[in-house]
Amino acid sequence: MHPPHVSPAVLRGKTKIVATLGPASAEPEILEKLVLAGVDVFRLNFSHGTWEWHSDTLARVRTVSERLGHPVAVLQDLCGPKLRLGEIPGGSFQCRLGAKILLVAQPSGAGNELPVSHASLLDDLDVGNEVLLADGIVTLRVLRRLDAGLETEVTLPGEVRSRQGISAPGVSLRLEPLTEKDLRDLDWSARHDVEFIGLSFVRRPADVDRLRQELAQRGCKAQIIAKIEKAEALGDLDGIIDRADGIMVARGDLGVDIDVARVPIVQKEVIRRCNQRGKPVITATQMLESMRTSNRPTRAEASDVANAILDGSDAIMLSAETATGLYPVESVSTMARIATATEAMLAKLATRLGREPGADIRTATVDCAGQLADQVGARWLVAATRHGDTALALSRQRNLTPILGLSDQPETVRRMALYWGVLPVWFTAPHGTAEYVERVVAWARSHELANPGDRIVFVLGAAWGESSYNALLVHQIT
Repeated sequence: MHPPHVSPAVLRGKTKIVATLGPASAEPEILEKLVLAGVDVFRLNFSHGTWEWHSDTLARVRTVSERLGHPVAVLQDLCGPKLRLGEIPGGSFQCRLGAKILLVAQPSGAGNELPVSHASLLDDLDVGNEVLLADGIVTLRVLRRLDAGLETEVTLPGEVRSRQGISAPGVSLRLEPLTEKDLRDLDWSARHDVEFIGLSFVRRPADVDRLRQELAQRGCKAQIIAKIEKAEALGDLDGIIDRADGIMVARGDLGVDIDVARVPIVQKEVIRRCNQRGKPVITATQMLESMRTSNRPTRAEASDVANAILDGSDAIMLSAETATGLYPVESVSTMARIATATEAMLAKLATRLGREPGADIRTATVDCAGQLADQVGARWLVAATRHGDTALALSRQRNLTPILGLSDQPETVRRMALYWGVLPVWFTAPHGTAEYVERVVAWARSHELANPGDRIVFVLGAAWGESSYNALLVHQIT
């Protein structure tokens, strides 16, 4: 069946919004408000919560999505090999300037000891290396190696708590890309048909390959979003982008692993390379951080969201703002308003990405479709697609004409929810081009998305058209 209606909120912007779910947002009435406010993708953070909680939440998302008639994708974010402190007696420890602290490979520590979660960290560190605790709040310098562990000195004081993160900037760590927990969580993925899986702490292209192998063994069709949050990932960024289905600029851990002054430049470079390769890219972390406790963002946060869009982000993500914050719906609606206002500038700033000679037929066809839509003043670009590739290729152009992504594959429809400028719609395959055009026009008019006199450019793929090649068709509604 076709969606009962298309929410005006859904049509508001081209940039997609990813919202992290948590205690503040998992109930059905809040989920519905979030979708109506503009959410396209819900993120399940597997660093927290139980399988039961995630299963129940996913079921609610699917129910709300079906009831509203708006496809919503789900991103399962794996925990990954995050280095953490172990259990600290009393839950916290005050690191005073100049104090000597012993890092030990134990579940818990005592006295001047701080336990670490991965014993290999102590082997990889050398004298003189810096160790950052609690997202950089506290800094230690390694003094010497002892039988019991590594002796360090506090160079930046502060308080640390149990299970907080550890980082060692510039140190190549011998960590497997997938932990035992991640492998168990992939079993959950295969049973629940999520659209995307976030791979945390990617260091090299081989990490993406490893996850793809694990997914294939489980028969899981989810696409991989590689998270750029380690300095090592920048060493072969192109290779990681080429291997992954999409990229997330995870600025939180990235800002600990590299100088915070470099984060904005790295963000722009990652987005630029993703745009060049036609890979969706999500900008994440602390976008509207103050809205965890305030119903309005700071001016700097509004500028940050706008600049991420102008940089070329396909999607922008909320984390604690919607997972545990006091104003989850307001955070989404604020982000949507900023996106809409920013996209109004894209007409002045837009430049079509160039193509090298020798492009394949589909690539050349969608390039022509964008130019044709501009020239005839098309109301919509329509991509009939089995796997979503045509819609993604059109999205890559950043064309100002909105895109209808039509597919008879439910998983493809949900996946297209992440693609910039694409309105995904479930549509049964037609018997021929004429019937297809007639049905699309009827659907668009019934949903008040087109009127007499409007022109629509159709990109017809082999799976839906009448021939073995891609073709263009312009239809004017009478």
